[in-house]
Amino acid sequence: MNKNTFCAYFYKTAALFCMALLPPCTASADAQSSSDKPKVAIIYTVTTPQLKDDVERAVRAELGPNIRIATCEDASIFKEISEAGYVGRVPAAKYAKIYLDQVDCGAEAVLSVCSSVADIAFAMRDTAAFLGVPLIDINEEMCKEAARKGHRITVAATFPSATGPIGRTLERIARQMGKHVEVRTVLLDGGFGLDKEAFKSLMAKELKGPAESSDVIIFAQASMAYCADYIKKLYGKEVLSNPKFGAKALKTALHGKGLVE
Repeated sequence: MNKNTFCAYFYKTAALFCMALLPPCTASADAQSSSDKPKVAIIYTVTTPQLKDDVERAVRAELGPNIRIATCEDASIFKEISEAGYVGRVPAAKYAKIYLDQVDCGAEAVLSVCSSVADIAFAMRDTAAFLGVPLIDINEEMCKEAARKGHRITVAATFPSATGPIGRTLERIARQMGKHVEVRTVLLDGGFGLDKEAFKSLMAKELKGPAESSDVIIFAQASMAYCADYIKKLYGKEVLSNPKFGAKALKTALHGKGLVE
């Protein structure tokens, strides 16, 4: 083998070796054609099969069949946040890695479902903007609607870790609007895992007093959405819930990138 043949063989072998080290999703993303359906990713840190169905149904209702949906779940993130009572560096790093992995795998936008990680999603917005892959907090648009409709807002949640982030989101948005909001939280202790009728009864009981002095009631978790009409009729108050607001925000983000009509 002469010198030139050896060099050609060496560089070809090295190139093949480097390609083998690339993550499969990165290679797939690079190979995408412009005619492929845009991909969106949905991040969960605590979920149920019903919640996943509800979120995907809402996303499909907004965007139709011409998208691909990837779901990501890491229950350890929620567990660590709940046990510590705050968002530490380890769960934050895990969450950031999920987002970056989805960027690496070709996602055009990422929807963050869990209220407990809203502060992480907000902190990562500059990174998301730089990468061109919007990171959407499912509750952001819902909080904007709540601030538009009133200043006395009650947040109902089944987990303590959800109330702080959504309260901060409400206050931040209200400041941006030049408004002031009074945020009250109602913890539906023991509500997670109840059947629908038992949960509706618990919610009716716990919200009776707060509803009287509220302009708007919002549900901190998309899994509570089925109770919205019931509470609205029961107390005659505006009730806002997801996943519909998150799905609309996702569509707006993709429309802004020219990927959907």
